[in-house]
Amino acid sequence: MFLLQRLDNTRKKLKGQIANVLTLLNLTLGAFAILYTIQSELTLALLFIAIAAVFDRLDGAVARKFNATSDIGKQLDSLSDIISFGVAPALLIHEAVLVEFGFAGAFFAIVFIICGAIRLAKFNVSESTCYFVGVPITLAGCILTFTSLFVGFLPEFLFMFICLFLALSMISPLKIKKM
Repeated sequence: MFLLQRLDNTRKKLKGQIANVLTLLNLTLGAFAILYTIQSELTLALLFIAIAAVFDRLDGAVARKFNATSDIGKQLDSLSDIISFGVAPALLIHEAVLVEFGFAGAFFAIVFIICGAIRLAKFNVSESTCYFVGVPITLAGCILTFTSLFVGFLPEFLFMFICLFLALSMISPLKIKKM
């Protein structure tokens, strides 16, 4: 009887860690995106960010399914998101096009990261409701990432405005219903 109870407790603890493992996969993919961007492998970086978004979606769903939400999970998710959907997309768009604008291009990329960090900090201290306040960093980061596909088709200066628009949308009072 004691052994069965211990096995059941161990199984419950392991289930609770599945979401954190998915979150760490999100972080790992974001880190790979950064490394591949530095190596000018922008297509691979884009792919890693896209896959990170899938894991970001899964980690929350798994945590809710197994009733394994926790404060540490929430913090870990935000730390992973700033890497995968803040730093990685900003670096990608900087290397794809904003680098042409020198300091101004770097400034817009950094503003995106700063606004993403503010948005995540606000989310972490807010009471959970049925809507997001401001565009979630995952969405903003994915949009910024996929705009890199339009480099060469859109005027280069437009990417600075896209970056700024997405940055400000993350810290806006806009309410978006959670899915």
